[in-house]
Amino acid sequence: MAKKVKTTIKLYCPAGQANPAPPVGPALGQHGVNIMDFCKQFNERTKGREGLTLPAIITVYEDRTFDFIVKSPPSTVLIKRACGVAKASGEPNKTKVGKLTLDQVREIAEQKAKDLNSKDMAGAIQIIKGTARSMGVEVEG
Repeated sequence: MAKKVKTTIKLYCPAGQANPAPPVGPALGQHGVNIMDFCKQFNERTKGREGLTLPAIITVYEDRTFDFIVKSPPSTVLIKRACGVAKASGEPNKTKVGKLTLDQVREIAEQKAKDLNSKDMAGAIQIIKGTARSMGVEVEG
């Protein structure tokens, strides 16, 4: 018999560093989930990706058990890391904060491919280019 889904929660946690402090604790606690259990499993699955904030989609069932999927980090995080900038431009059309090569864009698109809404790699690259542009990051080539 299939378990009944109670709710789904989307959280952003630093890879390998989930702990019961907010936002994790309160979000899971209100649904009766074992918080330490989630933290241990999340940290185990995200080992080696430290320094990235990863989205986790948690499905909570009526019997208080849970499953979760770890997605790839947000495109903006990957773009900022590739450029070496701390934050995006406040005025992306006027103030540029960095540059990306086409190879860097392709690399980010490959990392994000399964989470993007595109049919092929060319479409994924266009999505990443657009995100970079909206952050004030120039794409060369």
